[in-house]
Amino acid sequence: MNKNKKILVLCLSIILFMGGLSLAAVPLYELFCKVTGYKGTPSVINVSSEIGDREFIIRYDTNIASDLNWSVTPEKISDKIKTGDNIFTYYEAKNLSNISTNGVATYNVIPAEAAAYILKVECFCFTGQELKSEEEIKMPLTFFIDPSIDRDKELKDVDTITISYTFFKNKDLL
Repeated sequence: MNKNKKILVLCLSIILFMGGLSLAAVPLYELFCKVTGYKGTPSVINVSSEIGDREFIIRYDTNIASDLNWSVTPEKISDKIKTGDNIFTYYEAKNLSNISTNGVATYNVIPAEAAAYILKVECFCFTGQELKSEEEIKMPLTFFIDPSIDRDKELKDVDTITISYTFFKNKDLL
């Protein structure tokens, strides 16, 4: 009987440990992506003063999870910018539900190899946004493309970069 209790305690400990890891996985992954730029997550940096030689078309994209009753649209569909130019734009979000909701956005760059060169100065990603019923807000985005992209041979044929936000219901508040 004592042996069975030890096995039960061991199994329950493993289950609790695995459950704790699964709860911590998303915030730890987000932190890892923010710090390293891994999987298309750009870095946060100060404003650039160097202007490069290349011009890019930047496309803005949004996706919204089905459980978040919001409308989110970028100020514009695309921009034509030179490397090093400081760009300010915004996304407009509206809560379409009749209750307050809190949403959060993740951020990706396509192609993913260009993510290391998209440097955010100001961004709303990974920060919860509380919207009351029918409330609208403008969420700012300021960034630039690091001019060192001009020297990256892997990206020499790339002329279009997509900045994509995916909005989710903020699970941290549930």
